[in-house]
Amino acid sequence: MIRICSVLFLGILFVGCGQKESTPPQPPEPPTPPGISYPEYQGQEPTTPEETEAYEPVPPVVTPDSQNGAPSDALVLFDGSGFEQWTMTRDSSEVIWHLNEDGSMTVADKTGDIQTKQNFGDLQLHLEWRSPADIQGAGQSRANSGVFLNNLYEVQVLDNNDNTTYVNGQVASLYKQHIPLAMASVPSGEWNTYDIIYRAPDFDAAGNKVKSGTITVIHNGVLVQDHVEIKGTTPYIGWPKNPPHGKGPIRLQDHGDNSRVSYRNIWIREL
Repeated sequence: MIRICSVLFLGILFVGCGQKESTPPQPPEPPTPPGISYPEYQGQEPTTPEETEAYEPVPPVVTPDSQNGAPSDALVLFDGSGFEQWTMTRDSSEVIWHLNEDGSMTVADKTGDIQTKQNFGDLQLHLEWRSPADIQGAGQSRANSGVFLNNLYEVQVLDNNDNTTYVNGQVASLYKQHIPLAMASVPSGEWNTYDIIYRAPDFDAAGNKVKSGTITVIHNGVLVQDHVEIKGTTPYIGWPKNPPHGKGPIRLQDHGDNSRVSYRNIWIREL
């Protein structure tokens, strides 16, 4: 205890003796919250290498290129032999696109889109596409097609060589949502590759989206969409919509303006 006295003399306060309780000790500041931590790395740290070695689960063996270029665990959707895995979108009838002698298929103008008979959710998709060497049209009317994931979300196919258009609708864009990081097309008339990783969105029991889907796109070996958020459907006019859905087909677009886009070597790995 501290004794304090005070006397008032001629308006001046003199402090002497008296009592004043000392300030109680303050509690320590709470610790700064930690960053990302992992439960498996808590407790006593290992002191031997064997304590941090895992032997299961053992990953399955996948042989690359075992199916004429497709991995051994892939479902081959198109290898040039026919349209067994595909149907016309408009009425589920047999595909009437052009089947070419070189093992590719070409959009038959104004016949409509085609889609897989099977539905998919999360996936790895590989396909190759080619715009015509003889250039016709400009902007969105030059070799326009598209790859729709879950029948709803379009990765744009377009000949952008010396052909400008709105950048969120150019080749390898997630249409009207994400501009590609680069324009990585090969010359018109040569084959492009798309390797796409798609993660589907999640919906609750009431149909509300609770987790957005994502898309990663590698165009001719160049990363052009880096795990971008799918904000909803990819309409030509209007905002993206988020109808609840489960698995859906992969759809290839007939743009209806003599696009003459060709596809080949399409395979998928479900994730």
